[in-house]
Amino acid sequence: MAKPKEQQSIPVTKVQRAGKFIATGARIGGNYLKHYGKRLVNPDVSRDELHEDNATDIYASLSELKGSALKVAQMLSMDKNLLPRAYQQQFAMAQYSAPPLSYPLVVRTFERTLGKRPDQLFDSFSHSAAHAASMGQVHVATQQGKKLAVKIQYPGVGDTIKSDLAMVKPIALRMFKLNPAEYDEFIGEVEGRLTEEADYSLELKRSIDLSTRCKQIPHVIFPVYYPALSSEKILTMDWLEGLPLGEFLKTASFTREEGNRLGQALWDFYHFQIHRLRALHADPHPGNFIITNDRQLGVIDFGCVKVLPDHFYKNYFQLLDPALAESPSRQTKVFHDLRFIYEDDSPEEKAFFQTVFTRLVELLSRPFRTERFDFSEAGYFTELFRFGEEISNMKQFRESKKARGVKDALYINRTYYGLYNILHELKAEVSTAVPELP
Repeated sequence: MAKPKEQQSIPVTKVQRAGKFIATGARIGGNYLKHYGKRLVNPDVSRDELHEDNATDIYASLSELKGSALKVAQMLSMDKNLLPRAYQQQFAMAQYSAPPLSYPLVVRTFERTLGKRPDQLFDSFSHSAAHAASMGQVHVATQQGKKLAVKIQYPGVGDTIKSDLAMVKPIALRMFKLNPAEYDEFIGEVEGRLTEEADYSLELKRSIDLSTRCKQIPHVIFPVYYPALSSEKILTMDWLEGLPLGEFLKTASFTREEGNRLGQALWDFYHFQIHRLRALHADPHPGNFIITNDRQLGVIDFGCVKVLPDHFYKNYFQLLDPALAESPSRQTKVFHDLRFIYEDDSPEEKAFFQTVFTRLVELLSRPFRTERFDFSEAGYFTELFRFGEEISNMKQFRESKKARGVKDALYINRTYYGLYNILHELKAEVSTAVPELP
């Protein structure tokens, strides 16, 4: 695959970025006109070509803008029930193959934040990016015989989060049929996480803290971080040799035993953080993990971390208790606390959402109801995706004037969704107990 062409600049002002969104909207409008023109001739024309054209145009625009808008596209790509396949495939490219920035812009970031050029700080520094994603890109460097990964944030990322999310809203609501009430409720949570993710000084602190506290988890490894070679826009760490998880799943052959070992490592990594640390790496897309040559799980990105408030933790994880469904009054209270249902819902709404969320909780918590769970089981995922698709088409959800769920659940739900999908692709059978570490 040819490398994406390097960008010489990024639109950073609100006017420049708004102009790009407007131009993209015009292209999308043209795609719809072309589609409806074809339907006049042939009423049986599918929407597949429309989705392909729109996905290509939106991704091309967001790739040039980079930052939070591209990050939201990446997040949407992980939800197989929300987007048509064309969008999933295009937006998933934001994980590790977005067009990179040119070297002069990289040098400028070094000079502004560390006061020196890369060639003054490292023995060697690659002029081309090894990986480019939504918020930043990674270069290879060496110093005193060590191979290093140096992540450089794109210019303007932290300053455009709020305005980008405001401009992406019409696309999200109209094209992906998102519920306006839920979008407004959760977008503040997304903005908060993205603002933290744009602060590499915070990421450095969290990376050192969480990797130190998780280092005893079997078969999980972490890079060493270098504060003296890092800043609020630059993060330097050891280079972990191996394949990004996404490439590993597509190209590598691995035994069932290796899949089980990696899956168990991933499961233990997440559940130790959730239940012991109450803070977790909340961005489980394949670009954030390296499978080393000796089949260890390398964790290379702590940009998105969700801290779990005590009240939310206590309410949310009652959903995993098998006895919950046997106590209607307790279940109703938990559903109220998590805002699946509301006191002022009509009797019909209460009955509907109680039924739907009871079924959804049973599905999502099924792996916890046995000592071991086989994530290679296709039937489970078929059932899960089918029900997710049913929910996405239920007018009661789309037309609800209230967000169904609390904002603190957004990233924990996303984490479980991503975790389950990776375990499925690894064909892993895992012990679902929370790991006990010294």
